[in-house]
Amino acid sequence: MRLRVAMAQINVTVGALAANREKICGAMDQARKRGAGLVLFPELAVTGYPPEDLLLKPSFIRETQAALRRIVPLSKGICAVVGFADQDRSGRLTNAAAVLRDGRLIHTYHKMMLPNYGVFDEKRYFTAGKKPLLFDCGGVRVGLSICEDIWRDDGPCRTEAASGARLLVNLSASPYHAGKWMLRERILTRRARQCRSWICYTNLVGGQDELVFDGGSMVVDPRGRTVFKAPQFKEGLFIVELPADGSAGGCRSLSGPSARPMKPEEEVFHALVLGLRDYVSKNGFSRVVVGMSGGVDSALTAVLAVAALGRGSVTAVSMPSRYSSAGTQRDARKAAKALGIRFLEIPIEPVFQTFLSTLERGIGRTKPDATEENLQARIRGTLLMALSNKFGWLVLSTGNKSEISTGYCTLYGDMVGGFAVIKDVPKTQVYRISRYANRVFGKKVIPDSVLRRPPSAELKPNQTDQDVLPPYAKLDAVIRAYVEERRPASEIRRGRGSSGVSVGRVLRMIDSSEYKRRQAAPGIKITPLAFGRDRRMPITNQYREG
Repeated sequence: MRLRVAMAQINVTVGALAANREKICGAMDQARKRGAGLVLFPELAVTGYPPEDLLLKPSFIRETQAALRRIVPLSKGICAVVGFADQDRSGRLTNAAAVLRDGRLIHTYHKMMLPNYGVFDEKRYFTAGKKPLLFDCGGVRVGLSICEDIWRDDGPCRTEAASGARLLVNLSASPYHAGKWMLRERILTRRARQCRSWICYTNLVGGQDELVFDGGSMVVDPRGRTVFKAPQFKEGLFIVELPADGSAGGCRSLSGPSARPMKPEEEVFHALVLGLRDYVSKNGFSRVVVGMSGGVDSALTAVLAVAALGRGSVTAVSMPSRYSSAGTQRDARKAAKALGIRFLEIPIEPVFQTFLSTLERGIGRTKPDATEENLQARIRGTLLMALSNKFGWLVLSTGNKSEISTGYCTLYGDMVGGFAVIKDVPKTQVYRISRYANRVFGKKVIPDSVLRRPPSAELKPNQTDQDVLPPYAKLDAVIRAYVEERRPASEIRRGRGSSGVSVGRVLRMIDSSEYKRRQAAPGIKITPLAFGRDRRMPITNQYREG
């Protein structure tokens, strides 16, 4: 005897209750037609994840529960486990899973372990559940958990297994960062061995503001072997057959072979593409505009936009100044042509001259400094926003994590935009992903000259980034240690990667730039710790480390 389990790795939208309900019902119907006895949906599938302060709106909770009630009757002939937000009579909210069978709601499980670290803020909204839940499906005793529940040794899974569960199912909305699938697999392997149970783990897929959910749903046998893995970044219904007696071995995939692990740059590329595509589409945009400088950051941003949206939805704008070299202007045109996107050229020299003349009344004939440099960036930002206003295009800002970390960016200038695609991508990784992108497109959409040229903002003669910043390989090592790993300055100085770098100076640049980051556009999280949701530092802050 065998149990056929469907994992519905779906892409839902926060707050789109009717659309999410239809997607859930469609996947349930498809699972039933394919002979599944049990279909699993991600955490908070009805509301989308994370719903944040929508959960504080009574009307939102009422409509969420109404959406679930409309799903229940459609469970005839199948058992479905659906994530939603529940509320008891006293008004307490729980992160919940409804167990539906034959047109009835037979059980409701409340998440017991509420994460409250990194991007998670569940204790702000939810009350923790207190009871594990087991139910029978097709002759199999099933233990239910939601996301964090299975990560914790003191979660419900071991209790459920000790009470007879031979299959543990987990509904998840686990946000992506590079390589996180390996961490999930280690956790599930350990839990399966501890519990001596099968695990079916169903993860959300799709972009939600700064977060990307990468799917990668999987099945692990009682010996801790991953016997099936769904692809990352791809929506789908993935079906397996498991032995009803809970014995190891004998899992059969009805959805083809397991997905192969992605290489690091491939994985990040697809995360950025999915995050950008969903941000644009879920917010009602149809076109984007990118300021193309001829540098690697803007070239990669344009490439990601084409991969996400298609070339007909992307416009590139070159805005050369007196300091723009012939090489960078040529490379901007060359990259746009290789991508097949519309290319506009709007020189900023006349506007710059007018600004300088006007400012003389206030600053006189003072020596040029960052004031004049930033003016150029702000003129470009103004032009991009004017195009956005006129045509409804979303402006994609092009700054990377190395720049955002150190404040090497201009507020209201190159930071202008509605979405910052590579905001969490360090400069050294920008180059690696760019080379991978050329392989994806099968041609040099990012010219070799762009990848070889020393990076420069081109805001004054003969300028390079290393006039102000350490070499990016060393800078990124310090940023990773301080921001992502939270290591102290003394330990960073002892690290080999920081040799020749003034660690104290870099840390001061990072700490003093918080006010800029607060005003930056949202961007896609791809590292273990991103600015914004992950790292919340006070702007007014006189503590300095190092």
